[in-house]
Amino acid sequence: MSDFLVIDHVSKSFGSLRAVDDVSLAVSQGEAFSLLGPSGCGKTTLLRMLAGFERPDSGRILLGGQDLTALPPEQRPVNTVFQNYALFPHLSVWENIAFGLRMSRRSREEIRSGVDRMLELVRLSEHARKRPAQLSGGQRQRVAIARALVNRPQVLLLDEPLAALDLKLRQHMLLELNAIHEQVGTTFIYVTHDQGEAMSLSDRIAVMNAGKVEQVDAPEALYESPRSSFVATFIGDANFFTGTAVELQHEGYVRVMIEGLGSPLVISNGAVSSNRTLRLMVRPEKISLTLNRPSSGERVNAFPGIVEDIAYFGPHTRYRIRAGEHRVMAQIQRSRFNGGVIEPALGTEVWMSFHPDEGRVVTLEGGA
Repeated sequence: MSDFLVIDHVSKSFGSLRAVDDVSLAVSQGEAFSLLGPSGCGKTTLLRMLAGFERPDSGRILLGGQDLTALPPEQRPVNTVFQNYALFPHLSVWENIAFGLRMSRRSREEIRSGVDRMLELVRLSEHARKRPAQLSGGQRQRVAIARALVNRPQVLLLDEPLAALDLKLRQHMLLELNAIHEQVGTTFIYVTHDQGEAMSLSDRIAVMNAGKVEQVDAPEALYESPRSSFVATFIGDANFFTGTAVELQHEGYVRVMIEGLGSPLVISNGAVSSNRTLRLMVRPEKISLTLNRPSSGERVNAFPGIVEDIAYFGPHTRYRIRAGEHRVMAQIQRSRFNGGVIEPALGTEVWMSFHPDEGRVVTLEGGA
């Protein structure tokens, strides 16, 4: 797919604060694309520049080859769904959705058919005559989405749209958003600080930190192959170890000496040199626990430790294991079909192991 929405070296400052710092991104038509990061990372400022509510200090924003940078919001083929819904409380659901079409001076028949189509899409036809106060939070959110989509924008911007909903309703609305996106095919730009939302909704995610984009990738690639400690930490949980490269291997692996843990073999994640200090990552669920040292037939990395904390989470159990000066987190899925999986008690001596493919260099100290 060709680039449809292009953010070209865009920067924005507020006084001495550089909210967005030389960001470049390209989004394909019909893609569900998320801007993910902590509060203050610049994601909402970037969204506001896409909507036209803020002007970049430098750089350009292009949509379908057209330069939108200087256009006001009402002249952009872009609509926004806000966190607080921004519905008109005195208007019915039907009239809220019709508002944009009326402002565009559409015919009565266009308005009727357009609103009815949106009500059916968001499954609110039976609530058409109700006012927002008579609806649940999830229903109000669906009205806001319908109102934003009824004018057929080329891009729909969603600014933390589920933040005001409780956990169960958020999970339900994510399924709704996925279904709506599949049906309408509009390009979605979704802003959130919740990595679970971004992972479940997006084709690709841009992880932002301090006004910059750390990594842009598909959800699976961000989780399995993060390129920095920040991305590894923000997308899920991770164990980090610092060591020295002692043996480089041609297949893209490097053996790293870590004090107290030996010399695990991991994916090098790029060119490294001998004797360089490296930072490694291993996800907790990638670590296996056994009472005896596992076979090294598949070049398994293994080291002993003592269980010093256990946390039960229902579907899985999280173990904190002391190995010398290190504290390692391991996560074991709870299932009667997990043959050979142990559930060690506090104080038990165990062997922790992981395959070289499950560990990787995420940061090269002194510059990646």
